[in-house]
Amino acid sequence: MASATAGALGLLWGWLWSERFWLPQNVSWADLEGPGDGYGYPRARHILSVFPLAAGVFSVRLLFERFIAKPCALHVGIEDSIPRLAQSNAILEEVFLSITKYPDEKRLEGLSKQLDWDVRKIQYWFRRRRNQDKPPTLTKFCESMWRFTFYLCVFCYGIRFLWSSPWFWDTRQCWHSYPYQPLTRELYYYYIMELAFYWSLMFSQFTDIKRKDFLIMFVHHLATIGLITFSYINNMVRVGTLVLCLHDASDFLLEAAKLANYAKYQRLCDTLFVIFSAVFMVTRLGIYPFWILNTTLFESWEMIGPYPSWWLFNGLLLILQVLHVIWSYLIARIAFKALIRGKVSKDDRSDVESSSEEEDENTCTKSLSGSSSSNGANYVNGHVGGSYWAGE
Repeated sequence: MASATAGALGLLWGWLWSERFWLPQNVSWADLEGPGDGYGYPRARHILSVFPLAAGVFSVRLLFERFIAKPCALHVGIEDSIPRLAQSNAILEEVFLSITKYPDEKRLEGLSKQLDWDVRKIQYWFRRRRNQDKPPTLTKFCESMWRFTFYLCVFCYGIRFLWSSPWFWDTRQCWHSYPYQPLTRELYYYYIMELAFYWSLMFSQFTDIKRKDFLIMFVHHLATIGLITFSYINNMVRVGTLVLCLHDASDFLLEAAKLANYAKYQRLCDTLFVIFSAVFMVTRLGIYPFWILNTTLFESWEMIGPYPSWWLFNGLLLILQVLHVIWSYLIARIAFKALIRGKVSKDDRSDVESSSEEEDENTCTKSLSGSSSSNGANYVNGHVGGSYWAGE
């Protein structure tokens, strides 16, 4: 029985690391066992070092948020406040948890008769109960400041490293002598640190603010980790560094726009969102397809030829491009509406990132009474879009 199990595991292991799948024709894993120069060739066991590093990144994040991000938030006027609790009511709580958080008019009238409460009072209870689960702005500011700091630092490191790399200026160098391309220290650190960061996001997603897009972001992080790991094992790290740096170019701008929004710096947030949108469009719809996909699809075909993992790698990159087009459309639509109409509806906000965020209690009260707030902040995934939220 034990020998049969061992044999089955051996077959599975052999299939998983099949040279016919992973490597070009006439190349074997033994050919990549040589030391090469620098850090040698990428090996699957290098990935194991990512997990303790990811735990370290997560620990650094906790310290950063407590001792750097939180004081910064307090300095710009974000209060460390606790949401007011809704009045205790077992019937309304059961409806809220089991049926709906947004009762329609018919249900409101039924609850009004059952509790002998005014409909407006019940609406106010549901609004306060939703706000009770809303994460405080201070927490959101700290999370965004950590992401902004990491994305900015890793982008600067990536640009500095790639500036002196030949494949940054000539993408055909990504495939020259492939797969016999030894790692350098800078390349190894860049790749492993990016991978560790996304693993830390996987860990922290279970302790961070719970959003409606939890599952979507979980799948996104998982796919990102898979693509980075796949390209590392397959030694496509040169083109992988170009993809990573290209995406980091707009990520820190998005987080900067969120920070400005949370701090209620309206004009700065608008400006950063416009810059983010422009950089996103240029990098994801221009540079990515005409620079990255051009070299992975055509130059690599010419220089090394296709093989099974080549098809999978390019398939994943093409799927990523489809996502770029969808996200660009959503961002452009929201930006256009914000510029033309001066406000973003609540439905538009959920198009880009469904979040658990509700309008704050003061804004809700003013919307109900028909008055506007000069400081009300509307945002789509942290993007400001106008003067105040449209009323529910």
